[in-house]
Parts: sequence; C-alpha cells; structure tokens
Amino acid sequence: MGKGFFQVPIAVNEPIKGYAPGSPEREAVLKQYKAYYKSDVDIPLFIGSKEIKTGNTRPLSPPHDHKHKVGQYHLAEKKHVEEAIKVALEARNDWANLAWEQRAAIFLKAAELVAGPYRAKINAATMIAQSKTIHQAEIDAACEFIDFLRFNVEYMSQIYQEQPDSSEGIWNRVEYRPLEGFVYAITPFNFTAIAGNLPASAAMMGNVVVWKPSDSQIFSAKILVDIFKEAGLPDGVINVIYGDPVMITETLLAHPDFSGIHFTGSTDVFKSLWTQIGNNILKYKTYPRIVGETGGKDFIVAHPTAKPKQVATAIVRGAFEFQGQKCSAASRVYLPKSTADEIIAEAKKDMDTFNAPGSPEDMKNFITAVIHEGSFDKLVSYIEQAKKDKDATVVAGGGYDKSKGYFIEPTIILTTDPHYVTMETELFGPVVTIYVYDDKDWKKMLHLVDTTSPYALTGAVMATDRYAIEEASKALQNCAGNFYINDKPTGAVVGQQPFGGARASGTNDKAGSAQNLLRWVSPRLIKETFVTPEDYRYPFLG
Repeated sequence: MGKGFFQVPIAVNEPIKGYAPGSPEREAVLKQYKAYYKSDVDIPLFIGSKEIKTGNTRPLSPPHDHKHKVGQYHLAEKKHVEEAIKVALEARNDWANLAWEQRAAIFLKAAELVAGPYRAKINAATMIAQSKTIHQAEIDAACEFIDFLRFNVEYMSQIYQEQPDSSEGIWNRVEYRPLEGFVYAITPFNFTAIAGNLPASAAMMGNVVVWKPSDSQIFSAKILVDIFKEAGLPDGVINVIYGDPVMITETLLAHPDFSGIHFTGSTDVFKSLWTQIGNNILKYKTYPRIVGETGGKDFIVAHPTAKPKQVATAIVRGAFEFQGQKCSAASRVYLPKSTADEIIAEAKKDMDTFNAPGSPEDMKNFITAVIHEGSFDKLVSYIEQAKKDKDATVVAGGGYDKSKGYFIEPTIILTTDPHYVTMETELFGPVVTIYVYDDKDWKKMLHLVDTTSPYALTGAVMATDRYAIEEASKALQNCAGNFYINDKPTGAVVGQQPFGGARASGTNDKAGSAQNLLRWVSPRLIKETFVTPEDYRYPFLG
C-alpha cells in the first residue's frame, strides 16, 4: 500500500510526427515495414504466462497485397477459452489489490514505450495489418494509444480523489473497486488504439480481461501484447485469444463470473451480445456492465453560407481518409442547391490529385486498400447498383480492382432521393453520397438529417451564419454524440473530444474520458462513526 497522496504526471497529447521525406522517423518506419513485410511471424494465444500454439492456423496478409503472407495466428478451442477465464480469475486477487499507483506506473511505462522504442514497430505493423498510410497509423497506433494510456491514468487518479462530504463525528469515504469477475473485450480492425484501449482501460481500474482482437488486426495486436509485457503487466491480467467468435462469445457469456463487456464493432453484433447477456442474466453473480461503440451513418450538412472550398475539404478528408473505414467517416452529405455544383467540383479537383490506390509503403499514396475481400465485394455491389439506378449518379471515382490488393477508388454518388440506399446504409468504405436540397428547405432538411438514420455517432454542420449554426446544433442534438462545427466529423482527440454516440451507435460511454473508466468500477461507500451511540432513544421521544 502506498504511503502518500500521489500526483500522476499531467497528461498532454502526444505530438504528431510529420514523416517528411528524409526525416529520421520516416526512415525508421520504412525500415521496420520492410522487416515486417519479409517476416513470417507465428502468433500464439496469450493465456497467463503461456504462449499456446494450437496448430489450427490462419494466414496473415496485408490488404494491399493479399497474396503475400507475413505470418499466421493460432485459433483457440473451447478449452482454451475456459482456461483464459480460469487464469484471469486466478490473477484477479493480486491485481485488484495492487496499489493503484503501481497499476498506473505500468500503463505510463507502456505509453513511453510506444512514444519511443515501439513507435516505428506499432506504426509499421498497423500499415501492414490495416493498410493505413503512415499519417493514419501515426495518429492512431502511436499518438491516440499513447493519449489513451496517459489520460486514463490521470482520469483514474481524479476518480479516486472524488470523495463524499463527511458530517461531524463521521468519516465517509468511497473506494472504487474493480468489478467482481472478468471483463470481455472485443476490438475492431480499424483502430490499433481502440484495440489497445478497450482491454487496457478495464485493466487499469483493477479488472482482469479476456481480449478477442479482430481477425484483421492480429498482426498489430501482437505488438500491443509485446508492449504490455515489456511494461510489466502481470501474467493473466489481459489474456488474448482468437478464433470462432460465436464459440468464444458463447463460452465467455455463459460463465457466472462474467462481469462486463467492452466492445467496438457492428451494431448487429452488439445487439446480439446484449440479447445473449439478457438471456443469461440468471447465471451471473452480478449485473454485467455493457459498454459498446458501434456503427454510424455520419453526416455533413452545409448551409448556403458555408464556404465551398471548406466543405469540399471536409468531404474529401472526412469521407476518404483511411478509405472511409472510420466509425466517424462522413458517409452522407447535404448540400444547398446554390453552391452544390461548386462544392462537388472542388472535391473532384482534390480527388484528381490522388494517386491510384496503392501500398502505404509508398508515402505518396493518400488511399490504400479496404480491409478484406468481403468489404471489397460489398462496396462494389453498391457502386455498381448506383451506376444502374435512375435516382443515383456516380460523379467521381467508381473504379475498383482486387487482383493484388482490395483497392476501391474514392467514390462520390449524387442522388435525387434523400432516402436512397447509400444515404441510409452504413458502407464502411471510401464511398460518400450527396443529396442536394433547395436553399429554402434548410429547416426541413435538418429534420430529414435527424430522422434518416438509426445511428447517432458523428455529424458536422458548416456555415458562416451563426443563427444557422445554432439552429442546426439544436435540431441535430440527438443524432450525433460528437458534433462538429465547421470541420469534418472525424478525428476525435483523447482529452479534447471524448468519443461515442447513442441510438444505434452505442452506449455513449465516451472513450477517452473518466465516464468510460467509471463503468469498470463498483464503488463501495464506507461510513465510519467515531463515537458510536449507546442509547436507541431519539430526542423526540422525550
């Protein structure tokens, strides 16, 4: 137990490196990329102190070069999932009782490892596994993950300091206990930072975790495991398994010690998980915490007073960075008739400067590959349908090729139907759909934006008229958990814009904030009376 009220280092956002030609960071990451590209890594399950190789493997290949193999990973059987639960619960007592500053030190060390010796490794692995450009890898795998670790330590200390008042002769205090059991973390392919944060944030608060990364992110997830191990995370605190998601989930959610789920992924999967948890509720020792960030159909709304070039830049960056595979990516756009042609022309002018989609190793590429063949085929089907439909026109892009990598050109669809399928369906790719409204219908259009989609993750309004900005902010208050004024709807920064949405976009528990960490504790109030009464009678009795 620590002897003192400790102040953690003040969290500041990690500076983003530029990777300009000739810079040392560019040379370092390209050298590491080449080394990983030539590797043949064999990734085991990580259960306690064991690295388990089952012999049942799947290959690992870059989406931009899918015929090239960089390694393989081993799939768990049910017995391995059960072992992960057992090992986690065995580790729980020591970990939960470890002084909080010792837990903090582990994750602060992890942040420094990412900022220093692991920076090129985590970025290069993310470039290979998820086909991110170096800029997208840097802001995600390096900077955002570092920020999660540093800011969460600061938030943890603030939570522990939050204490109740005490009256005369009484001392009230609250201890923030970890949940009683284990937490199940399910992480997505698209952000290495999210993959690290979901298990780490629960573990930081004293919980033990069974973590299932996305099959499409395992190459970079392995680097996260290396970082946690070098930072000194004890065996059994975070256990890592891969394999059949149905079998893994059913096994974990059927266990009486299941105490919470930390999830980022699709809305349908999250609803299925919620249903399973509800059906199993009589099995559990405690009501599980259910925390999830799911899908989005994120929007940009331009007022007639918005500056066309600014709107075009917001569309190009918001819709096409990382091939539109961000939960927050701009996917539907509403433009006023008076400026729509100019905005679209400016966007197309920018798109004309893109190289053809290619490898992130070539740092002149703004666009690389989508994550896998299933995503590629889905996106192609919507693009081809738009080429046939009378109420839609492909006005930019529309090409694709999967012979070497899963490459899809950034594509703009213009529709005359505000409820056209690509205005309502989450595509998760470099495809954005534009609807043009009459300037006089601004108020009606805001209602349309609010009611078109079941999601409520991110959205943006662009205008120079302050009355219009206020009007949009009020009308759209329920359809975006993160709302942007005169900016693209992507790029939330830890410590500045806590991230999450409601409706079909999740539980809005705001990753990168104290609100999220509070979900992973179970507070206990302790009231201590210094002079204990010895007479039951109150004064009113005379």
